[in-house]
Amino acid sequence: MESENNQSISDVLKTISQDRGRTNILRKYEQRALAYLVQRIPSWMSSDMLTAIGFLGSIIIFVSFILATYFGGVYLLLGVLGYLVCWFGDSLDGRVAYYRNKQRKWYGFALDLTTDWIGIVLMGWGFVIYVDNQWEILGFCFVVLYGWEILTTLLRYKITDKYSIDSGLLGPTEVRIVISLILILEVLVKGSILYSTALACAILFITNFSDTNKLLKLADVRDKEEREHNHNK
Repeated sequence: MESENNQSISDVLKTISQDRGRTNILRKYEQRALAYLVQRIPSWMSSDMLTAIGFLGSIIIFVSFILATYFGGVYLLLGVLGYLVCWFGDSLDGRVAYYRNKQRKWYGFALDLTTDWIGIVLMGWGFVIYVDNQWEILGFCFVVLYGWEILTTLLRYKITDKYSIDSGLLGPTEVRIVISLILILEVLVKGSILYSTALACAILFITNFSDTNKLLKLADVRDKEEREHNHNK
């Protein structure tokens, strides 16, 4: 019975992961969790509905910052719930489509990136409202750096023809966990969010810079290959 179940999970994993490669730390556990969940999502729940649920998570995070600003920092814990909702909807929308063989590759690609970007802007906006004026720049930096990461993902897809949402060992799931821990720490130690966010922005900048450098090298290699191909025609 156990081997049959493992084989079933293995088959589902092949189906739902066929269009992307993952390198993030938690990929093994996350992919198995997704393989379990896609089989249990009600048939009436479409991929678009799951995308909407993921976006709802972003709204919850934004609202958590507003409530924390005016009614107390403990409401930031609502943001942790928001990140869980984000993960659920954003991780499952495309995987459910592939599992049901109803994938719309380019439609989903465009919709996901659009909702992700609007969600990041909402999170940054909420942060700006929550912190004192002199620290608002951190919210701006986070949005810009995350936008840089999205742009790098798009360019990597264009240059390598391979879609990867991870930056080395870090993917969206790990980022959500880290930010959730930052929110929890802020509830326990008020003001810590400023330093935690500054550190997160510094790490994101270094990661983006490194990824961009690697991407430029890959682009240079592809240019040379295309020149050689055109020359040999």
